[in-house]
Amino acid sequence: MTAVPISRVSPQDEAAILALNNEHAAELSWLEPERLSFLLGEAFYIRRIGALEAFIMTFDQDARYDSPNFLWFRSRYPRFVYVDRVVVAGQARGRGHARRLYEDLFAEVARAGHSIVTCEVNADPPNPASDAFHAALGFAEVGDAVIHGGKKAVRYYLRQIQSNSGKA
Repeated sequence: MTAVPISRVSPQDEAAILALNNEHAAELSWLEPERLSFLLGEAFYIRRIGALEAFIMTFDQDARYDSPNFLWFRSRYPRFVYVDRVVVAGQARGRGHARRLYEDLFAEVARAGHSIVTCEVNADPPNPASDAFHAALGFAEVGDAVIHGGKKAVRYYLRQIQSNSGKA
């Protein structure tokens, strides 16, 4: 079976990305169309698999982004890539899409000369499958926080990337 290709996101993908994101708003956050357009313009790396079986959106340290999780990393690391959201459509789960998107991201991060990829995982409500997934990808916990007025607790993760220049 041939793997479904990973592709760049185009403006024509915005409505489908918005719909898939908002289907998972409890785990991510609800987005309005204008906010999604803004975020796509600020993204370091955003890719999709297939028509839209999955997508990933990331930002580097220079993004104009007000997420408390992103700002936590920016206050601690001078240079990084932050994974803001990875979403796999329900009917496409179990096909390795999230792993493929992360592996493609890691290669892009190395090409760009970055050495740190960061993300957060919900601690409350707990997400043990995501914790295990990120550990298997080589992420290590580097902190935690309670955000949104105490409504959510998160764990912060970091993975070192070997850059193409040979420096970590």
